[in-house]
Order: sequence, then C-alpha cells, then structure tokens
Amino acid sequence: MTSTTPVTLLKLQLNLEHDLDDELLQHKLDAAELWITNYTGSAFAEGNAALTEAALQLASYWYEQREAVGFDVALKPAPFGVRELLDSYKTQVTGHVSE
Repeated sequence: MTSTTPVTLLKLQLNLEHDLDDELLQHKLDAAELWITNYTGSAFAEGNAALTEAALQLASYWYEQREAVGFDVALKPAPFGVRELLDSYKTQVTGHVSE
C-alpha cells in the first residue's frame, strides 16, 4: 500500500529538511492510513482534510516516539485528538436490522 498523503506534507508537519528518513516516513504514513481505515471501517478518502490531518498526526507521533522505551512518558497507540477527528467517520454497527 502506498499512502495517498504525501511524504512532503509529513516532513512539513515534522519540520524536517533532510531526505534521510523518507522511506521510514512513507512507512509511517502507510501504517497510519491503514490504522485509520481499520478504525473507521471505511477506505481512506484521498483529499479529506480531517482524515489527512489524522494520518499526519499519527505518522508524526509514531515517528517521534519510535523508540521502544520512553522515560517518564506515557506512550499511547494514538495521540490526543486523532480519535476525535475520526469518530464521525466510524461505521456504526448496532446489530439493529430495520424491517
């Protein structure tokens, strides 16, 4: 899977000016868009500003927190705000079948 969110946009988010980590950044974006697809139950929609922002926040967080250990830091699978951005896009499953 190649993400629809460009690496150049992620580099702006992270304020990176070098190309040393471009492959890693692409991987983080791919993983973020897949996480969003799994979380919402819908395919990642290219050009959707809220989904793109969520992908940038996730990929940035995972890039900056890529070490296995953090000292005095509570590591979370998703940073604050990502779930709130995505909740309105979630496919709701209630088990109710309309007649």
